[in-house]
Amino acid sequence: MSEIRNPSLAAEGEKKLSWAWANMPLLRALEREFSAEKPFSGMKISLSIHLEAKTANLCRLLKTGGAEMHVTGSNPLSTQDDVAAALASGGVNVYAWHGAHKKIANCCYNQSNPQRIPLLKHSTLHF
Repeated sequence: MSEIRNPSLAAEGEKKLSWAWANMPLLRALEREFSAEKPFSGMKISLSIHLEAKTANLCRLLKTGGAEMHVTGSNPLSTQDDVAAALASGGVNVYAWHGAHKKIANCCYNQSNPQRIPLLKHSTLHF
């Protein structure tokens, strides 16, 4: 269950995510691979990130790869509430809002009991 400031901001966040996605050719290419192979199926992946459009697209990519995603903002002052709302509306578990005290966000995040995994393995994608 997400803990965000304002779910009604999701449409505005989607606009930002779409613009960023259009300018991320590598992630779009990985999406084709991940949607077919589901390399993270059955995993919980947790990220603590600057929650903005580019990093939100990474979260969505990992979800496309089959992961159950849990995300919190690494810097409460860089968290964009509309982007957090867009992620949450798409099924990502988000524990962040602009200005949130880090201890509160981390408490919600840790309650999700995310699985920790090593860095992504080499992709079979070739350019």
